Amino acid sequence: MNGRFEVAVTGIGMVTPAGIGVAESWRRICLGESTARPDPDLSGMPVDFTCRVPGFNADDQLGRRTAWRQERFVHLARVAAREAVADAGLDPAHWNSARVGVVMGNSLGGSSTYEQQLNTLRAKGPHGVSPLMIPMIGVGSVTGEIAIDCSATGPNLTTVTACASAATAIGTARELLRSGMCDVVITGGTESALSPTLMAGFTQLGALSRRVDDPAAASRPFDADRDGFVASEGAGVLVLERAADALVRKATIRAMISGYGASADAHHMTAPRPDGACVEQATRAALADAGVLPDEVDHVNAHGTSTPLNDVTEARLIRRVFGDRPVITSVKGAIGHSLAAAGGIEAICTVLAIQHGVVPPTANLVTQDPEIELDIVAKVPREMPIRVAVSNSIGFGGANAVLVLTAA
Repeated sequence: MNGRFEVAVTGIGMVTPAGIGVAESWRRICLGESTARPDPDLSGMPVDFTCRVPGFNADDQLGRRTAWRQERFVHLARVAAREAVADAGLDPAHWNSARVGVVMGNSLGGSSTYEQQLNTLRAKGPHGVSPLMIPMIGVGSVTGEIAIDCSATGPNLTTVTACASAATAIGTARELLRSGMCDVVITGGTESALSPTLMAGFTQLGALSRRVDDPAAASRPFDADRDGFVASEGAGVLVLERAADALVRKATIRAMISGYGASADAHHMTAPRPDGACVEQATRAALADAGVLPDEVDHVNAHGTSTPLNDVTEARLIRRVFGDRPVITSVKGAIGHSLAAAGGIEAICTVLAIQHGVVPPTANLVTQDPEIELDIVAKVPREMPIRVAVSNSIGFGGANAVLVLTAA
């Protein structure tokens, strides 16, 4: 474990269906309670429930002057980014802005705005369409808006690898620090893509749980009775610095990003490769990057979507690489699947698990699938020392991204 390139996590920010802010999100995730509820915007749809961020008012959080011209996925990210920067003890008014980068994952952009403006076009013609539509719907708007908000004039990138987007962003941010292009990178992911059209599309794919009679029990990763994921929204943002730089400024280091691996299944656009070989490839690359052996890993924060295909495939590759040693969880049982944001939120949950020595439970895991031979935390959190942990992200298109995190 010597000689690896260490990146320090010095700040974290979260906005999730479990709450606004890290403290409330983590508290409720550790309770293992589902946040899935009927969604009024989806009334009459075959699947009419989601996990939304409760009580989030962008005008209150950001001020109406700017909030009205931005999409919700940007609102969530800006609030999380502000929390992360403050948590890092950094002040944008005093940093070298040219050395600060922003790398965020997003996949579906401002889908709600696009849907609304399409309806406006049909009702009022082209002159009724808002001139703000284009900057609001683009996936790249989130990094631009965070850069403006934080006066960050360094490299500015948006990664788009479906549900692996945030983990890809974190890995890319680490490389910017390794290369010397940046001293600080604001990174993670955001998504708010719960519009009726997109939810209809996911429903037609057969990806969503159909448990409309009991939404709270619908997201159940690794359970024998799982039938699909519950769509969610949220943002998870981290501030990363080279460990040596963080130590010099006496920053509080929550954990280290010590390894990153990525791969493509090259198999199918919406189904995982059945043997999990390419996720294994990314996992082994991340371990090698970190200089970590499989038997040193204490905890895996699984992608664990609650879909029949993903969970058994992922479980088999975890067992193949790590055996039955690491303790496993999936926070998607509590907060659903936030798509491009998931890897950022789950990386933060992994940081907190390391920092506090607590693995949150996998909500709704009642009867573990007999094909899944892993030590999965259920019902209550498990206290344990964690020195090395892995966070998996797997996306449509076969995108895989794996992070290795270690204790500071």
